[in-house]
Amino acid sequence: MRGALLAIILASTFAFSGTAPGNLSFSNDPLTRPEGDSEPAVAIANDGTVAVTGLQWLFDPTFFGTHFWTGLFGTTPAFQGLLDAGLRQPGKIVFGSGDADFDIGANNTLHATTLMIFINPPFRTAQIGVSAVICPNVTSANFTLQSCTTHFVDTTQSDRDWITSDGPHVYLSYHDSGNSSLIHVQRSDNDGFSWHRVGDPIVGQGGLTAGATFNNIQGPIVADPVTHNVYDIYASGQPGILKAKTTTFNHIFVSRSSDQGKHWTSNLVFELPPPATFDNVFPAVAVDPTNGHVYAVFSEGRHVYFSMSSDQGTTWSPAVVVNAAPATTAIFPWVAARAGTVDVVYYGTTTSSKDDPAAVWNVYLAQTTDNGASFAQSKASISSNHKGVICTNGTACAPGTRNLLDLFKVAINPVDGRAAVIYTDDTLTKDAAGNPLPQIVLSEQQ
Repeated sequence: MRGALLAIILASTFAFSGTAPGNLSFSNDPLTRPEGDSEPAVAIANDGTVAVTGLQWLFDPTFFGTHFWTGLFGTTPAFQGLLDAGLRQPGKIVFGSGDADFDIGANNTLHATTLMIFINPPFRTAQIGVSAVICPNVTSANFTLQSCTTHFVDTTQSDRDWITSDGPHVYLSYHDSGNSSLIHVQRSDNDGFSWHRVGDPIVGQGGLTAGATFNNIQGPIVADPVTHNVYDIYASGQPGILKAKTTTFNHIFVSRSSDQGKHWTSNLVFELPPPATFDNVFPAVAVDPTNGHVYAVFSEGRHVYFSMSSDQGTTWSPAVVVNAAPATTAIFPWVAARAGTVDVVYYGTTTSSKDDPAAVWNVYLAQTTDNGASFAQSKASISSNHKGVICTNGTACAPGTRNLLDLFKVAINPVDGRAAVIYTDDTLTKDAAGNPLPQIVLSEQQ
C-alpha cells in the first residue's frame, strides 16, 4: 500500500516530457587498460580536442592513479599516463585515482582535481586530501603530462571534489569529510597556481551540521562565462536545515554566487515527499556558455528529471521526466549544454528497479533543443554495458554491483555541436580471478 500511495503522490508532482525515440547514432571506442578503469570524465576544447579521465581499477603500488587520454574528436585518444603522478612525494606514500574531475579553460589549460590518499606508516591510518593539477596547452600536438604542475589544496580530510573555470578564475569545491559535510570552495585567480578559501555554497546551517557527515549529496560546481556567476548543485533534506539525523535527500538546490564565490544564495529546484531521495548518484548542473541558461538533472532511482532556469538560477521550470521506454528505469544522469542544445545522459534498463538482478543496462542520450519541452532519446552504447544490480550506496554495496562507481559524463564539441559520451562497461574484460574488470568507452555522435 505504501508503494502504491507513493506512486500516486509522485505522479501528481511532476510531468513527463513526452520523450520520443531519437535518431542519433554513435561510435563506440573502448579505451581498455590492463588495470581497468571506471567513473570516467570528458571535456572538449574549443578546437575539438577531447580529453578523458578514468579512475584506475586494479591497485598497483608502482603505477596507480588517474588515467588520462587526449585526441581530436572522431579519433581514438592517446593514453598520456597518470594525471596525478606528480603529486607523489619522496619518502611519503601518496596515491591518487580518487573522484577526479577536470575542465579545459578558454586558453586551453587543463584544470583537474583528484582526491589523494596519504598513507601514514605503518599502514594503520590514512587521510584523504584534495589536489589540483594544472596542465597548459592540452590541445598541443606536443602535450605531455610532464608540463603539468601539481598542488595540494586541502589535506584535512576531503571528499568528492569538482572543478570549473571562468577565465583566470578557477573554482574547486569539495566536501569537508573530517568535521562536517559542508561544501567548501577554493578559488584561484591565476589559472590554478595558488588557492584560497571563499564562501560555502550551503548557507544558514550554523552548528546544526557540526557533527554530521554526508548530509548532502554535492554535484558539480560550474562557472558561467556569460554572467560570471558560479553555480553549485546539491541534494539535501528540509530547506534551510540539513538534518544530521536523516539521509533523505529529497530536495534539489542550486546555489549561486555572483561575486566569485564569496557569498552564495540557494534556490530550491525541486522536491519530492519522503521516502524519495535524489542520491542516484549525483545531481548535475550545466550552463549554456552562449546564453547563460542553467540546466539541472537528477534521479530518485527510477526517473531522470530535468529543470531549467533562464534567470540565473533564481527560478526553475517545473521538473519533467526525461527517460522513456526502453529506459524504464534510469540513474546516473549528467548534462551538457551549448548553443541551445542540451544533452542529458543516463544508464537505463527495461526493468522497474535498479536493484533487479535481471536488469540489462545501456547508455542513453536524450536531446532537447526547446529547453525541455520535448526530448529525443537515442541509445549511445552499441551493446549492454552492465548486467544486474547497480548499487548507489557507496562502500556499502555488494561486490560486483558498484563496478560503474558513481558517474559518467557527456560533453558537446564546440566545433560542430556533436556529443561525446564517456561511460563504464564491465562486460568487456575480466581480471585474473575471473571477475568483471570495468573499462571505459568513448561514444561519439556521428
